[in-house]
Amino acid sequence: MEGRAHQAVTMIPVDRITVVNPRVRNKKIFKDIVTSIAQLGLKRPISVTKHHATDGPRYELVCGQGRLEAYQALGQAEIPALVMVASPEDCEVMSLVENFARRQHRAVDLLHDIQGLKSRGYEEPDIARKTGLTVEYVKAVIGLLENGEHRLLRAVESGHVPVSIAVEIAQSDDTEVQSILQQAYENRVLRGRRLIIAKRLIEQRRHRGKGFHSGSQRREQPLSSTALIRVYREDVDRKRVLIRKANATRDRLIFITEAMRKLFTEENFITLLRAEGLDTLPKNLGDRIQAWAQA
Repeated sequence: MEGRAHQAVTMIPVDRITVVNPRVRNKKIFKDIVTSIAQLGLKRPISVTKHHATDGPRYELVCGQGRLEAYQALGQAEIPALVMVASPEDCEVMSLVENFARRQHRAVDLLHDIQGLKSRGYEEPDIARKTGLTVEYVKAVIGLLENGEHRLLRAVESGHVPVSIAVEIAQSDDTEVQSILQQAYENRVLRGRRLIIAKRLIEQRRHRGKGFHSGSQRREQPLSSTALIRVYREDVDRKRVLIRKANATRDRLIFITEAMRKLFTEENFITLLRAEGLDTLPKNLGDRIQAWAQA
């Protein structure tokens, strides 16, 4: 698996590739993949393993089912691929890793693709036409990317913060941000849950930096003994609250279980429940009551 990055890309026939573990794909996502490859080309080759057959070499897919099917839909005879030497277990692990990585970073990767097109010399109108976005959106995204505003970009891509508000926040200091939020609230641009998310985002951006896992963008503050003690006490207080809630929940559960156990020993109560059609209860609660009765 470590030698994967050093392998050469080879053009192989798509009709010689077998998808060992096919999975159903969302039609809209698949359509987006086909459109992206048709307009921008294949950004990453698929991965396969090779084995010999009587009619020539054949390949089993490791990663890239969507890309392979998109090439087939576009009528391409060959596809760029990395031919790997790996056991079936390693192939499955690599496939899982790639799927998880794509699900966790798909939004950020999409935004960086816009920056990649810009760096290759494409103008904003060309990028907008290729990606299906507006020119204003593309310009805003490029500006945010150039300033390292990954937190704002993630919020824009997820639909929690409008791109216009994100641009205003990126261009303002801490004192101006509050007035931006106030104006967005008055204009009904940010309301309810979206406003709460925007406030939380700004707080995280202030304390943790513009980007994710980027130490150069974080504000380094010396950690004093007083600050360390304060953080420790806050953590202790949170744990105490959790313990109190857990104990209260346990006490309530014990009370309810004991009360139900005693009620179920009353024949008149059982008869009433049956008459009203209420003679069933959740299995977990029934098992607990039965266990208490047998104790």
